[in-house]
Amino acid sequence: MSQPLEIAANYPPPAGLEQILQPVSSDIEDLESQIISDIKTDISLLNNVTEHIIGSGGKRLRPTLVLLGAEMFTGVNEQVMQAAKVIEYLHTATLLHDDVVDGAETRRARQTVCRIWGNEASVLSGDYLFAMAFYQLTKMRNAEVLRLMSETTTRMARGELLQLTRSFEASDEEEYLEIIINKTACLFAAAIKTGAILAGGSQDSADQLYEYGMALGIAFQIVDDALDYTDEYKTGKPVGGDLQERKITLPLSQLLEKANDSDRRRLDQILTHQEIEKPQIEEVVNMMKNYGSIQYTLECSRKYALEAQRSIEKFPESSLRQTLFELADFIVSREV
Repeated sequence: MSQPLEIAANYPPPAGLEQILQPVSSDIEDLESQIISDIKTDISLLNNVTEHIIGSGGKRLRPTLVLLGAEMFTGVNEQVMQAAKVIEYLHTATLLHDDVVDGAETRRARQTVCRIWGNEASVLSGDYLFAMAFYQLTKMRNAEVLRLMSETTTRMARGELLQLTRSFEASDEEEYLEIIINKTACLFAAAIKTGAILAGGSQDSADQLYEYGMALGIAFQIVDDALDYTDEYKTGKPVGGDLQERKITLPLSQLLEKANDSDRRRLDQILTHQEIEKPQIEEVVNMMKNYGSIQYTLECSRKYALEAQRSIEKFPESSLRQTLFELADFIVSREV
């Protein structure tokens, strides 16, 4: 069996995530304790589903960005904490729906909800979380935040549809970036901007943080797509899951572009197989190693991390700004 690709970056590893997020650690603890308790219902199936997927871990990066956005100004208040939970519920809803669309069997090293309780439970639980998130948003009585989140969820749905209809025969990088900007990065951007808005940040400052979040989210997704071709112990999902689902992410897009005629014909054969099994995944992984596809992908992620850092250079030097700088470094050098 081929060895997983190494994806070590060519720069010093940053501090661990827990250390980086120390300025909001107490708020993160409060958030963690409230996320599940606030969505308890009299429907045992829904409780089981939400406890399973939310309790399975995750970095909580998106709600944490809400907290960090607020701390750049007057700090975390009740509305900020509520918005952070809303962001996590929206994200969780998309995971529940994604796993049905993808036919996924594992997430975060656990069986998916659709695998345990069925597609119906997964879709309906996701619908409930979406609806509840927007109900909570309306209670905030902040038109700007409500408009931002409405635009963001619309973009996320667009990204999923673009990915669903993308063909390996048209695998340019620009189309890939459009997908991940809509599918992933816009929620990062909306999260940190929401925190800024609710904590009294100016329009210019909130917009700069939006740019930071967008670039950070792009970098995050690019690294995720590289990790898919490495080791399931790092991702909690089988190696080559994106390939099996015919998702043309950046590593595969670059490989399709750079492969010679012989390798391109073989890739076309693999991608048109009814089922893509481990031997075919190993072939593609070896090709990626030969053509430098993963290294190229990681270099792209670093470019967007630097873009995120540049977008907040106008903020005064502070421990919070440094936290955002370090978070960008962490995103592109993580291995899990």
